[in-house]
Amino acid sequence: MTRKSRRLAILLACGLGLGSATGLSLWALSGDVAFFTSPSKLAEERPAPGRTFRLGGLVQAGSVKRTLEDGKPAASFRVTDGAAAVTVNYVGILPDLFREGQGVVTLGSLQQDGTFRADEVLAKHDETYMPKEVVEALKKSGRWNPDKGAPPPASTWNTLPTDTAKSGG
Repeated sequence: MTRKSRRLAILLACGLGLGSATGLSLWALSGDVAFFTSPSKLAEERPAPGRTFRLGGLVQAGSVKRTLEDGKPAASFRVTDGAAAVTVNYVGILPDLFREGQGVVTLGSLQQDGTFRADEVLAKHDETYMPKEVVEALKKSGRWNPDKGAPPPASTWNTLPTDTAKSGG
């Protein structure tokens, strides 16, 4: 075997090893990747049952119901982006900043009955912060146009008339 062919064989072996390692890593992580969706997008296309993803939007006013499930605190509430809403069920202690009319991102999966079973609930940290994904979903749904000023108070977003919402005011 010549020097040139040995060098080529080593390069091919390294490339094959690197490609295999990359492929195996991506395959192993594919089940752990959680994508983000809004209630409107969820209404259009449903993910596979049991698939973990993030659902974000605003907690719909008047939708929070707190109960106990097997002695643990549980909550049921609706997440909306102004155009659609999804019922979320969560067992555990909600974040201190969780309240109606505020932005949340939940991590979990869609159940057979169309409700979302959350494993984790994240609430926004102050009055002005909103997750980037929620902002994008509100822009897409026509509920807010940033060129026409600041968004209306979060507590009113699920009660805005359609024509006001589309004009961005």
